[in-house]
Amino acid sequence: MAGLYLHIPFCAKRCIYCDFYSNTDMGYKEACIAALLSEMDIRHNYLQGEMVETIYFGGGTPSRLQPRDLEKLLDGIYRIFPVSDHPEITLEANPDDLSDSYVSSLKNLPVNRISIGIQSFDDRELRLLNRRHTAQEALRSVARCKNAGWTNISIDLMYGLPEQTMEIWLHTIDKAIELDVSHISAYNLTYEEGTVIYKMMECKKLKLVEDELCEQFFRKLTEKLTSAGFIHYEISNFAGRSAFYPDGRISLHNSSYWNGTRYLGLGPSAHSYDGKSRSRNVSSISGYIGAINNRSGELYETEVLDERARYNDFIITRLRTMWGVSLDELRREFGKERERYFLEKSEAFMCYNMLKKQGDFVKVTSEGIFVSDAIMRELIVL
Repeated sequence: MAGLYLHIPFCAKRCIYCDFYSNTDMGYKEACIAALLSEMDIRHNYLQGEMVETIYFGGGTPSRLQPRDLEKLLDGIYRIFPVSDHPEITLEANPDDLSDSYVSSLKNLPVNRISIGIQSFDDRELRLLNRRHTAQEALRSVARCKNAGWTNISIDLMYGLPEQTMEIWLHTIDKAIELDVSHISAYNLTYEEGTVIYKMMECKKLKLVEDELCEQFFRKLTEKLTSAGFIHYEISNFAGRSAFYPDGRISLHNSSYWNGTRYLGLGPSAHSYDGKSRSRNVSSISGYIGAINNRSGELYETEVLDERARYNDFIITRLRTMWGVSLDELRREFGKERERYFLEKSEAFMCYNMLKKQGDFVKVTSEGIFVSDAIMRELIVL
């Protein structure tokens, strides 16, 4: 099993919190699509012939591409890579791009999962974040997708926003539950250096939410979503249950990042992982196109992972999930000495009910999840 990620860097305008690489100049579109297709040819051996089970269009805003553009890229993927009979194919989209005609055209493609960046159902918060849609437009976008026959719909939410209150956050959660979507991702706002919101924070232009209140937001989120039948399968991700998916409609592509699956990232700033190394493409659309077309400059830089780095990645990614760390896999991959180290370091957290051992697995408990970052820092090798 392997995954493909395509970074579509185009945005109509940048959100103030975003630190992903993006570009508002759609004049690069055709050259970028051609470069993506060329990169598929150049790096087609990266996955070593493994079957592609997941394809993910991320960004940026992939819904800035027209369905015919997506069709061209998908044709290239199916021509160059071995793709399974029933892959999960996800398209990230902004609510305001999901018009009736756009959604209808998407149904002619093999895209079978839509991930909608809603973030909030409060218009004041949306304006602050520089989002292009309103709360009502977000609701209508989900309705359009459902009416067109989409059954695998995910939405993104954010909490810990400046001046956010529990009342506002509960309203957003309740609206998300009412939508009856198959998946919800919810992220605590982070102030990444270099972003507009980081500069606003430095200039004291924002009233920040205290960490204690953010923890309360997260507790309410998990409480209400699990009560509504969602499975909390990763720190920030919740999968809805249905008759066909009693174990939850888990994102297969995102799960590949947490279980060590190989994936190839295509496009400017895209990351790749082959089990032994990580690579990252150049974070410039002009630099990316130039590297592809003229072989001028480096397309990507590679970090070969030593045993310590692979062990740390293994612990951090596995503990983010409800499945936790498999001691058998840990032993096979890193030896008995590393297993012994992990268990010794875990012992204190088990005593305080922050970690638990179930059979061959060590997992973060419902209490430990609120301090999971601190737990992981103690379990890795420095």
